[in-house]
Amino acid sequence: MSPGSTRTRRRFWVDPRFVIGLVLVAASIAGVSAIVAGSDRTTAVYTARHTLTVGDRLTKTDLVETRVRLGGAADLYLSPTVEPGLLVTQTILAGELVARSAVGAAAGELTTSVVVDVPGRLAARVVSGSVVDIWSARATGPGEYAPPTILVAQAVVVRIVIPTGIIAADNGQSVELLVPKANVADVLEAIMNGDALAIVPVNTPVVP
Repeated sequence: MSPGSTRTRRRFWVDPRFVIGLVLVAASIAGVSAIVAGSDRTTAVYTARHTLTVGDRLTKTDLVETRVRLGGAADLYLSPTVEPGLLVTQTILAGELVARSAVGAAAGELTTSVVVDVPGRLAARVVSGSVVDIWSARATGPGEYAPPTILVAQAVVVRIVIPTGIIAADNGQSVELLVPKANVADVLEAIMNGDALAIVPVNTPVVP
């Protein structure tokens, strides 16, 4: 038997407390890193390159992409995912974040919304987004009306106004409609004259 064969191999022993300590240190470092990363999380939004006034149409040259910490408020501001071309509805100062509430669709140049009272019930197909014709019958006397005619064609229903308060009228409904600005005067005149208004859906459902 050789002398080397009588030697006892030295066993490597690790204190479990040492392992636990390493795990705790690693977890602490990971936690701190996560907190730092979370606190440094920013969102890309638009700021105004120069002062924008009501009626201006937004272009990319008017906007600067900026990364800021907004947290849960990010959805309140215009982000680069939104295509320019919107209209400014509130003054936005140079360097100010562009709030979504300060801009509107370009279609607002040609259309606007009005609320009309319609006697009786609405057709079931009259819902938000429906395309409708507004018919009007001019009042000629107490309870008397001229033959109805189309007052506005191809109006769009924005919403059905839900009555609130102690007394809710059950003999009609109010409807907010998107109409061409060129027809607003006619609609307001019909309302002030007490004309009878009706809303008729344009689209006809396909019958199976």
